[in-house]
Amino acid sequence: MAVLFFHTMRYKQTEPEHPNNDRFVLSKRLPFVDVATGSLGQGLGAACGMAYTGKYFDKASYRVFCLLGDGESSEGSVWEALAFASHYHLDNLVAVFDVNRLGQSGTTPLGHCTDAYQRRCEAFGWNTCLVDGHDVEALCRAFWQATQVQNKPTAVIAKTFKGRGIPNIEDAENWHGKPVPKERADAIVKLIQSQIQTHSILLPKAPVEDSPPVKITNIKMTSPPAYKVGDMMSTRKACGLALAKLGHAHERVIVLDGDTKNSTFSEIFKSEHPERFIECFIAEQNMVSVALGCAARGRTVAFANTFAAFLTRAFDQLRMGAISETNINLVGSHCGVSVGEDGPSQMALEDLAMFRSIPGCTVFYPSDAVSTEHAVRLAANIKGMCFIRTSRPETAVLYTPQENFAVGQAKVLCHSVEDKATVIGAGVTLHEALAAAGGLSQEGISIRVIDLFTVKPLDAATIISNARATGGRLLTVEDHYPEGGIGEAVCAAVAQEPDIRVRQLAVSHVPRSGKPSELLDMFGISARHIAEAVKCMLN
Repeated sequence: MAVLFFHTMRYKQTEPEHPNNDRFVLSKRLPFVDVATGSLGQGLGAACGMAYTGKYFDKASYRVFCLLGDGESSEGSVWEALAFASHYHLDNLVAVFDVNRLGQSGTTPLGHCTDAYQRRCEAFGWNTCLVDGHDVEALCRAFWQATQVQNKPTAVIAKTFKGRGIPNIEDAENWHGKPVPKERADAIVKLIQSQIQTHSILLPKAPVEDSPPVKITNIKMTSPPAYKVGDMMSTRKACGLALAKLGHAHERVIVLDGDTKNSTFSEIFKSEHPERFIECFIAEQNMVSVALGCAARGRTVAFANTFAAFLTRAFDQLRMGAISETNINLVGSHCGVSVGEDGPSQMALEDLAMFRSIPGCTVFYPSDAVSTEHAVRLAANIKGMCFIRTSRPETAVLYTPQENFAVGQAKVLCHSVEDKATVIGAGVTLHEALAAAGGLSQEGISIRVIDLFTVKPLDAATIISNARATGGRLLTVEDHYPEGGIGEAVCAAVAQEPDIRVRQLAVSHVPRSGKPSELLDMFGISARHIAEAVKCMLN
């Protein structure tokens, strides 16, 4: 770190977040560190995103340095990042493996076998060099040599010893995270100070200021949604079209995908903006980390796109992104049993619970093409993490192009003074609720239907006022497991309202493959079940 900060890196000390500064990624939170990666194994993926942005979007001179521990190198996400960096020829990226042989609770798998790290990194297509990590001159040479390499990232394999130079602590186990006893600390500090050979003031070199100015606020679509009420369109395809449209509105909108672009329809964005599409392949943890790095310092508006079920693999990266206060957007398609024949492995039934648990995360659940386009626009302008949940089946457009949408504002789609209950849906279940309302009206039973639009923040005021107007009868219906979903969100919102009773319809157990309409009915969230639930509430 001393060599990097006082010899190799170029940056402005007074402006840690200057866009032209070299980047440094470490598993700690410091002013010069853009992402929180204390949950190990995530730093290199974020560094990849920064390096990709520097090389392909900013086309700038700044370089990215990532320090990794040998212990965290057991994480698969590290090797996902190694493959990504090599594939995209990130020659502005340097990874430093601090090989000190000791993990938290014992020795690492490879110990001090630095040649094994070298062979592995070379097999992943990296330029690699071995150094004594305590040799300043050797480190200076290694970092200089990295600048001479083209089309390959560089891995510096540094052999080090924990607690170097401290008697009875150097290379000893069971010191991880432990402070030196107070009675020994002063003597150890004096010992370290006695080894300092120079007292000259070292100043870092200034960066090359060749990054373009970037402003990513107040992004607007170039035109209103181009849909008519009654058109049939899946929200997953509407999202793909909306992202491509947003790409025309701002040159810093980027899309990442995990080899699902022909199903998520992010291939539309790739077709129209190929230079801003990043294929991350089937490595969802790395995809999220790369998105975090791309969005650092406000350089891009990043949308990471895959099946919502697969985002559960990256929950650790997502929660660390919240700690970093990152501005990234996640799009999860193929949610719920409405996925149909693809079967339960593809059905996201836990994703709302996951994203609702992330502090500050805005959770969109659009129900038609118009609201999907508005969700994409709003997400692009929100500070903080956003999740957009999209569905596979084609559903009718419900809103006119002139309809206004806002975060935390639900829509009441049908209502009358005769309404006996309020039904809340989102996505495909909103359409089932509307169908149930039509069927019940023929039996002389009038119900109110609410489209949540955002599950978080929830429009509690609209929910409570409509529930009161319908005798306190509230029914939620969702294509999600009951734990952590819409029903529980609504229950929490009305918990202090003694006269409101909530009944929840959700997917109660592990689903199976089948036709979407059959599965909605099998798991109790179809129009028929909604109508029956309303009648039970009235009785």
